[in-house]
Amino acid sequence: MAIEIHAMELRRTQPQPCTDPNCRGQHAPAERVALAVSLCAARGNKLTPVRRDVLELLWESGRPTGAYALIEALEQRYSRPIAPPTVYRALEFLMSERLVSKIESRNAYVPRAHPERQHDCLFFICSICGASTELEDLRVVDVLAEDAATLGYRVTRRVIEVEGACPDCIPAGTV
Repeated sequence: MAIEIHAMELRRTQPQPCTDPNCRGQHAPAERVALAVSLCAARGNKLTPVRRDVLELLWESGRPTGAYALIEALEQRYSRPIAPPTVYRALEFLMSERLVSKIESRNAYVPRAHPERQHDCLFFICSICGASTELEDLRVVDVLAEDAATLGYRVTRRVIEVEGACPDCIPAGTV
């Protein structure tokens, strides 16, 4: 019942694009899912119920989540078996719409905090608790673009992941 109420709440929320250029991605999941629905509609695409549910589950998780964990969560939500291709197709769509990113080092997925912006992200991943934080840093993007240009290299995809310990996992007093 709690999941149903939460899902209904997500479906009623109005989209709120983020205007803070220094935002660290702290947005309500319902707001971000509503934004995803409106972005898809504006792009002429549809966020089907399965795609929406996968995105909701990623937001609810709060950490990088693998496809098989998503399958298990969907099976609980729908009370029926879910075939892996169903989830992988949903994830492919969500990535193509820049609503979700893949954390390559974990073979897991996270929702994009700002899908309304055309940017590449850096991901800081805690090796202790597994949490990830998305960060936009145009300085890093600019340096990579300059280096690529110097090398004559044509970049088709950037994946930047930094692994370490998050503030919650660093014991007090250690550096």
